[in-house]
Amino acid sequence: MVKNNPFLSDTYTSIWSKHFDQGRKALKLDFLKNVGFYKHGSLPLHVNLGKSLTKGMNYSLAPENSEDYKKKVFLIYDVPGYFNINSSTPSGSTLKIHKSKQYPGFGIELGQYNNFNEYMLSTFSKSSRYKLNKYKKRFEACFEVSYRMYCGEISKDEYDAVFDSFKELLTKRFDDKQITNNNLNPKEWQFYYDVAYPLILENKASLFVIYDGSNPIGVTLNYHSETILFDAITVFDIDYAKFHLGSVTIMKLIEYCISEKIEFFDFSKGYFDYKTRWSNKTYDFEYHILYDSASFKAKTLARGLKSFFDFKQKLRDKNVNERLHRLTYKLKNRKMDTTNLETQYKFEDISSEPIPDGLIKIDLNLSENHKIKTLAFEFLYLNDECSINLKTFTNTEDQYYFIGKAKKVRVIIN
Repeated sequence: MVKNNPFLSDTYTSIWSKHFDQGRKALKLDFLKNVGFYKHGSLPLHVNLGKSLTKGMNYSLAPENSEDYKKKVFLIYDVPGYFNINSSTPSGSTLKIHKSKQYPGFGIELGQYNNFNEYMLSTFSKSSRYKLNKYKKRFEACFEVSYRMYCGEISKDEYDAVFDSFKELLTKRFDDKQITNNNLNPKEWQFYYDVAYPLILENKASLFVIYDGSNPIGVTLNYHSETILFDAITVFDIDYAKFHLGSVTIMKLIEYCISEKIEFFDFSKGYFDYKTRWSNKTYDFEYHILYDSASFKAKTLARGLKSFFDFKQKLRDKNVNERLHRLTYKLKNRKMDTTNLETQYKFEDISSEPIPDGLIKIDLNLSENHKIKTLAFEFLYLNDECSINLKTFTNTEDQYYFIGKAKKVRVIIN
């Protein structure tokens, strides 16, 4: 059973209610402990505060025969299997529960490891460990890298700056993928912005940030229980994709978890290849539908909800949801040029030649130079050069020059 679940905290539930239930007072019940509910807008149904935005709900049923569930239906989203909820109903009670299996979940059980190296040795082959360590070392050699875990303390100005970058990076990432991301829905994003700051100050959330110089290039929003770190939203600058920032982020978070005696690092819901590589624990999320079996109306609604959620999961299993996200993105961005052709290029070594006259210096941070910036990072990666020594020039529309400390190349774009 999870201890000190952040999604049941007064801070989380009150801010969620303010954003999504007009700040109404939560319904608390005698038959079910810990969870507050709100009344569904159109159905005779009560839904847990937080709805589907939490990363894991837990509850306990009262051992005595409380009757405030009578003639009602209660829906609890996202109950992780590893929470080991005891959902046995009291003897003689008409309270029943339907469970609908939903998203797969992934995580890392870390309690058995004394340090990061022990985890790596038990999880990856020698060649995989070498590659992962090489990515991290190369990344740190090529840029002015620093890492910050904001938990317990962060100034409001610093928080605002990180969250602004967070949103920009997410927008950039999903524009590149041409998929709608629900987190960027204005109402949902405003909730994350409002809830994360007070939870960070209460040690119930954190922001892990990777900086290149003073610029955030990777951000992860985490939630914290007593022994679990929940990875809620992660993003990194796609310009740095060559350096595998996703793997670097996971390595740093595992190090943090082990040092802080956190026993479980939860990647949360949804299947991604990287989760299977890093995880040693899989589980399922379930929706729990509690209802009064003596009430025909409640029983009918509960059955209907279970059938509906089971059907939705079958569609997810067939990737219908991903196709829908791509379609909604295209409909919202019909006027945008989404052509994303891979740049064909060639590096010519000119290290022994003088730098040509009349070159024009390029600012790689300008959005119109995005593709050139990607090629520049490729140059850094291949030649162990550092960004602080890099100078970029052009002479024509299809010829560029990358000048490093030890290496010089002419870039010819086809």
